[in-house]
Amino acid sequence: MDAGKVDGAGTSFRALIFALLALACGHMLSTLLRTIPAISLDLMAADFGTPPQALASLTSIYHFAFAASQIPVGAAMDRFGVRPVSLSLLLGTIVGAMASGFATGPESFLFGQFLLGVATSGMLMCPMTLAAKQMSAARFGLWSGVILSIGNIGMLLSSSPLAWVVEHLGWRAGFWISAGLGFAVALAVFVLVPKQPAAHADRSSPLSQMAEVLRLGLSRPLRGLIALALVSLAATLVLRGLWAGPWLMQVKGLSRVEAGNELGVFTVALIVGPLCIGIFDRKFGHRRGILAASHFLAAVLLCLMAAGAPHYPVSDLFGVTVMPAQYDAILFVLIGFVLSSQPLLYGMTRQLVDAQNTGKALSAINLAFFLGAALMQSTTGLVAALHGLPAVLLFMAAVLAVGTSLFLIYTSPATAVR
Repeated sequence: MDAGKVDGAGTSFRALIFALLALACGHMLSTLLRTIPAISLDLMAADFGTPPQALASLTSIYHFAFAASQIPVGAAMDRFGVRPVSLSLLLGTIVGAMASGFATGPESFLFGQFLLGVATSGMLMCPMTLAAKQMSAARFGLWSGVILSIGNIGMLLSSSPLAWVVEHLGWRAGFWISAGLGFAVALAVFVLVPKQPAAHADRSSPLSQMAEVLRLGLSRPLRGLIALALVSLAATLVLRGLWAGPWLMQVKGLSRVEAGNELGVFTVALIVGPLCIGIFDRKFGHRRGILAASHFLAAVLLCLMAAGAPHYPVSDLFGVTVMPAQYDAILFVLIGFVLSSQPLLYGMTRQLVDAQNTGKALSAINLAFFLGAALMQSTTGLVAALHGLPAVLLFMAAVLAVGTSLFLIYTSPATAVR
């Protein structure tokens, strides 16, 4: 076992698990906040007097702020420790949620989303960093999947439960309730996460750290992983967090609560998937093959979903005006499972770089994850405005196919980790 790592079933390990669960709840809150527009975009747009497609593009500021904050937040955790950084970020999340809930127009909502993007930027890195520092390498792979699964519960909260809240209390209540949950998570972190000395491993300036992370991300060993990271999480977040709700309500004619129920099924797949992939990886390996096959399959499934729209090939094939919502439910579940292979990118990253560069490499992957989400969200808003929602799904499928192809090219057999 790695020196200094906690492993086993003793008191210290149980305390670490409780600390990780508290921090993972912060990631769950982050996924809840970033997916609120999926079930309430139409009401928000009407309230602000803004076209939904324009508001969808504006919400990408969340992901841009999220991505830009990865490096300074990571540096802060090295210098000050996980506990104080996570508490500071949770305080910012509470303020950002309240600001979004009290927004009176696109500009003030944009400000609230910017605050939330910065404040939630470390909600995944906090538990990941604690796990990486305190757990053996063997356990880290499994717990990275657990952390992501817990985080995806936030998407479950933003499906049927949020739909009910929006129907009865309005879209603003979703942000106000999230602020209350933020206070509860902050209290749990304050009680359960221990005070630990900071690593003080890197005192260089944030600019030099950013340059080093970018240099490492563009290096030959990581180019393929960065290419896939740019499209992988983006497909999940943009589909579940933005366009899945409008697709079900506008194209399939579901009510808000019915759409929330179907999104809940999609989210269950996103929760269970990382655990299943983590167990499969630990038993069989072949990470490169799993990542490539799963993302190509996700692209095919998105094309099949788009083809079920009115006057598209699958609907015409079955002789119906539009494929029923059950058809989409099956595709959502399959997409959720296959895109749950994302945690394997963390495992490949740890294997492809030296130990002293692991933290920077993981920061590069995180940066690519959320920069890709911001770019895809802003771009799909334009695609939707010009060509409609089926074109959005086809665009996402094309981007996934391109990213996966680059992944295979750059992780050639000579350098691939299986």
